[in-house]
Amino acid sequence: MIAETPDGARLRRLWHEHRAAPFPAATTADPRLQEVALFESWLGSIVEAALSRGGRLGAAHMGMVRIREAEGNQAMWALAGELGEPARSYVARLLAIEDVVRKLPADT
Repeated sequence: MIAETPDGARLRRLWHEHRAAPFPAATTADPRLQEVALFESWLGSIVEAALSRGGRLGAAHMGMVRIREAEGNQAMWALAGELGEPARSYVARLLAIEDVVRKLPADT
């Protein structure tokens, strides 16, 4: 078993809490909600992989996270603002999870 990093433990707790929360809409016909769902899916694949490595990022995922970090969160925050509650809280939680992912060490 791989020893879990402190940020990995925090990520596990946040991800578990997030997965227990329902998606903020019954349907995803609105393209803005589709964008939220796409971001969640992308982030979720990275989170699951990092958790399987004890809270560490593989090289490919590290590269994706760095590119995403350079893009910034302005578009996601704008989207969340347009959608209002409960989507705004949902996106805020995803961005908090992404922030923890950025702090994870590389898997060596």
